[in-house]
Amino acid sequence: MSTLLKNATIVDASSPYHHQQKDILINNGIIEKISDSISADDTTNIIELENLHISCGWFDTSVSLGEPGFEERETIANGLKVAAESGFTAIAVNSNTNPVIDSKSDVEYLINKARNSGVTLYPIAALTQKSEGKELAELYDMQQSGAIAFSDYNKPVESDNLMKVALLYAQNFDGLVLSFPKNNSISGEGIVNEGINSTKLGLKGTPTLAEHIQIDRDLFLLEYTGGKLHIPTISTAKSVDLIKEAKMKGLQVTCSVSAHHLTLTDNELHGFDSRFKTNPPLRTDKDRKALVKGIKSGVIDIITSDHNPIDIEHKKVEFSEAKDGVIGLETLFPATNTVLDLDDLINALTTKPRAIFGLESTSIKEDNKVDITLFNPDNNFIFTDKHIASTSKNSPFVGKKLKGEVYGIYANNQLTLK
Repeated sequence: MSTLLKNATIVDASSPYHHQQKDILINNGIIEKISDSISADDTTNIIELENLHISCGWFDTSVSLGEPGFEERETIANGLKVAAESGFTAIAVNSNTNPVIDSKSDVEYLINKARNSGVTLYPIAALTQKSEGKELAELYDMQQSGAIAFSDYNKPVESDNLMKVALLYAQNFDGLVLSFPKNNSISGEGIVNEGINSTKLGLKGTPTLAEHIQIDRDLFLLEYTGGKLHIPTISTAKSVDLIKEAKMKGLQVTCSVSAHHLTLTDNELHGFDSRFKTNPPLRTDKDRKALVKGIKSGVIDIITSDHNPIDIEHKKVEFSEAKDGVIGLETLFPATNTVLDLDDLINALTTKPRAIFGLESTSIKEDNKVDITLFNPDNNFIFTDKHIASTSKNSPFVGKKLKGEVYGIYANNQLTLK
C-alpha cells in the first residue's frame, strides 16, 4: 500500500526541500514523489497530522534496555516500541546487561532480537571483558558481528595502558572507542555535583575535576596513539573547552551530551528525589548553559537520551542508596526543544551521530529509502506519568513543561504512529 504524507514541513539540510512544506508519496518503503500537492486514490493511506514536520530518522547513541538479565527494567521488544513512538529509527544499545555484551554471540543475540522492527538496533559492545577494565574484549570479532562501537557503559577504564592499547588496536579495523569521563579516585564516594547544593544538602559531592582529569588523560593518549575516540555524556563547561582545544589540534575526538544535562541542574536535588540521581551528576546552570552553547557551536556533536531504566526497587529508595540513571527516550525531543533551535537539535540527532558511528546517511529525496521521523515542534504540554511508555518510570521530567510532540516514524518499510 502507498502512503501519502500531506503538508509535511521537511527539516533536512541535505534535502533540496529543506524548510519547505510538501506532500510526500511513499511506495514500498521508497519516496516516490515530493511535490506541492499530490492526489491519491482510494488505496492510498493518507496521513494528515497537525503541524506535521518530518526529518531524517533520529538516532540515539546511548540506550540501555536491560535485556538480557534485567528484563524487569525493560525488554528489547518494549524498548523498541518506546523508541519508535519517541521518534527514533535507530538506537545504539549499551552493554550493561547480565551477562555483559562482550562476545560475538552476545552481539548477535541483540541484533536477532530486534529483527523485523521498524527501529534498527545497533549494539555497543563492551570494551573490556565483563566490563571489568582488566582485559580487552574480542573487539574485532564483535565488530564483524555488528557492534558499532566499544564501551564499558558508565565505567571509566582506569588503566592508562589498557586505554592506550584499545586505541591502538581499534585502528586496525577502524573501530570507535568510547571512554566514560570520570576519574574514580578523584570522584570517590560522591553521588552529586560537588558545590553549594551538595554542601547545603549534606550529600557527598563529586568534583568536576574528576571529569576533566579523565578527559585530559584520554586526549593525551589519543594524541599519542591516533585513532578515533568518542567521549559520551560530558557534563561541564570545562569539558567543552577541553574537547574544543583537542578538535582544533586535529584530533579525531567527538562527544555527546544527555538531554537532562542540557535542561536540568543540581538545583533539582533539594527534594532528595532519586529520579535526579544521574551519572555524571547534574551540574550547575553555568555548566548547563555551556553545554547548550557547545551544541550550537558544533563542539558537542551528539545529543542522547542516555536512557537507563531502573526498576522501582532500586530507584524509589533513599537518595544515597538509589541507582544512577534516568529514562529519556520519551523526553529527549520535547525537553531539548525547549533550549535549542530546531535545526541544531535535528542535526545532533541525525547527521552527526550517523557519521560518527559509521552508519549510512539518509536524506529526504525522491527515490531514496524512507527513514523519517514525524513530529510537531510547537506543541507545549506538561509531561506526566501517562506519557511514559517505558517499563521503568524513572523520568526526571515528570511535572515539567516541555515542547513538541512526536507522532512516530516510518522506517524499514514500517509506519509506526502513536
